[in-house]
Amino acid sequence: MTSAAPTPGQTVGPFFHYALPYAGDRDLVPPGTPGAIRLHGRVTDGAGAPVPDALLEIWQADPSGAVPRAEGSLRRDGFTFTGFGRASTDRRGVYSFSTLTPGPTRPGAAPFFAVTVFARGQLDRLLTRAYLPAGSPGVDEQTLDVDRLLASLPAERRSTLVATADGRGYVFDVRLQGDDETVFLAFDGRGASAGGD
Repeated sequence: MTSAAPTPGQTVGPFFHYALPYAGDRDLVPPGTPGAIRLHGRVTDGAGAPVPDALLEIWQADPSGAVPRAEGSLRRDGFTFTGFGRASTDRRGVYSFSTLTPGPTRPGAAPFFAVTVFARGQLDRLLTRAYLPAGSPGVDEQTLDVDRLLASLPAERRSTLVATADGRGYVFDVRLQGDDETVFLAFDGRGASAGGD
């Protein structure tokens, strides 16, 4: 029996805009739900131009820090929180999720959204995190300073993984390359680590 060699990756997009979005994909909770917040931002390329056909997915803990195990992300029922959402960008490169603020998964941990970015021309998805900023419930500078992933990065690069609070939730911009490129992560099946620039 002969074994087949793995095939190379293929670029993703822009076809995913026709197949992957679904009703309620960006609403982990219905807008207006008590405690609902908005996670939103822009996806830009190396020149700072908007990427109008990117698709982002988030996974997150619930406000108590528990990782949801409930099914139903693809068929929202309006009350089950699954911790998963998917949002495409518009012509301005803007995306938005209606969700809940994630809690720390263990005492003293920095809460975050796990983010995956798909965009045309990429050979594979990009993985990153959007940490809640200091001043968020249960988050201070020390919480962020002792996070293993953030502490592994040069100080000037950490800010690319920390969201900014606004009046409705959090802003997290994704820069695909160039100055202030978002730190993307390598995932080997055991855990995430900061990838190369």
